[in-house]
Amino acid sequence: MTPTHLEVPRMDGGAVIRNEPVQARSAARLTALLDAAAEVVHEIGYERLTTAMVAEGAGASIGTVYRYFPDRIAVLQSLAARNAERTSGLALAELSNPAHPDWLSALAAAFERVMVAFRDEPGFASLRYGDVIDLRPATGTPALQAFADALFDALVERFGLDASDDARAAFAAAVVASDALCARAFRLDPAGDPRFLDAGRAATVALLAPYWATPSR
Repeated sequence: MTPTHLEVPRMDGGAVIRNEPVQARSAARLTALLDAAAEVVHEIGYERLTTAMVAEGAGASIGTVYRYFPDRIAVLQSLAARNAERTSGLALAELSNPAHPDWLSALAAAFERVMVAFRDEPGFASLRYGDVIDLRPATGTPALQAFADALFDALVERFGLDASDDARAAFAAAVVASDALCARAFRLDPAGDPRFLDAGRAATVALLAPYWATPSR
């Protein structure tokens, strides 16, 4: 079976931008602002980011920042949305890659895309899917859950796996556990501590074993 389509889960980053760019010049300016924000987050964390830091890093005026964002939280939400959409798109693309003949190898390749983002994408380790700054009511679906659901649906469709609610819950638990262990792996080691990364892989297999048969190697 092959997936008919893969939908990248979207966060509402655009909803907090005051002026959506319609020209290439404006889009480039917005990209520069978010790139500057990412560097600040990478260096000192999202808690200390200010709009003045974003303006300085982008070589722009503070007025330019406020042209697009009402406040620092909006900057962070937009950066988190960009992180989520970039990484989710790359991870989901791996699931349809014919080079991965079973669900475990496809999922491993998808998670590898996430690990690359931890290593190479400024600000990703701090914000990732943006749940730490999600100001929506608790009834809203967390971005990491939306990502897990998208992965689950794509794997079920391609490989004909158990799609029960219990299997979905186990898969979501595996994604949450892997995300936490990945964050720990990269906290002090820029390359990612392999002990924690291996623990994430083992946890995923263990959680899914009651529902999805582990492929033989």
